[in-house]
Amino acid sequence: MPFDIRQLRYAVAAADHGSFYRAARALDIEQSTLSRNILKLERAVGTPIFERSRSGVTPTLAGKVFLRGIRPMIASADHLVAMMRAAGQGRAGGLRLGHNSSVSAGNLRATMMGWRATHPEVEVDCVEADRAVLLAGLSAGEIDMTILMGAMGHNGFRCQPLWSERMLVALPASHPFAERNVVHWTDLRGERFLLPAADPGPEMRDILLGRLSVSSASPDIRMRQSSRETILSILGGGCGVSIVCEGSTGAHYPDVIYRPIHGEQGPALVGYSGYWREDNGNPALRRFLGFITKRHALPFDFLP
Repeated sequence: MPFDIRQLRYAVAAADHGSFYRAARALDIEQSTLSRNILKLERAVGTPIFERSRSGVTPTLAGKVFLRGIRPMIASADHLVAMMRAAGQGRAGGLRLGHNSSVSAGNLRATMMGWRATHPEVEVDCVEADRAVLLAGLSAGEIDMTILMGAMGHNGFRCQPLWSERMLVALPASHPFAERNVVHWTDLRGERFLLPAADPGPEMRDILLGRLSVSSASPDIRMRQSSRETILSILGGGCGVSIVCEGSTGAHYPDVIYRPIHGEQGPALVGYSGYWREDNGNPALRRFLGFITKRHALPFDFLP
């Protein structure tokens, strides 16, 4: 039985949101439509893609393999459509930007809004995925530029540090730290941290290990096979805390609050960098590089 790319999109959305209901809302469709199409997709591939429960859905072992394979397929199809539209309309091409962080607030959201306001003729397609998927898309020429946490060099790409954002702890409103204006790293020893196994969870875990590990103990970090949105939505029940960057604070959840984290030198900050291929000849990318450099670039040289 054949399946179509729409059903693949539904499956990816369900995995990202951890719920058919939330995925349907994000896609602006009826939940029954999404559920029915995912069931058809599961019949087509011959095995369940999701385990269903009252709390939501999680990919099966086979589902994880399937979802990992279809994400680049969807990205390639979207890129092809964008190129065809650009050619048909006589434009120099659109712009495909990759990221693995939330755009509900922060510099990435402000940058995209500023770019669209000043360059409405350039169609922008944002791709949210894990770091490895984004770098693979960048290498294959399917993504023009990707913006990632940190400033790690990756062979074959140019890299430029762009901006920094504050780190915050997401707390239940009933937590004792909710009464404070700021929370220090040392205050967080002994807390249970819930993080997504997908990006940017591993990077947040590394930050916590670096900040909170002592000779006698390491922080209590639980990596969950859930989206960051799902994790934040359950914190209000008192099951733990989480760490987010400023870009995630535009989304609000019942009984969950954010408090800035401070270290010995002041606010805890995390940097973001842009990566692109030197041989990318897309004129829209060159224009975007000029725009983002003028708007945000930190005073560092380009890295190889």
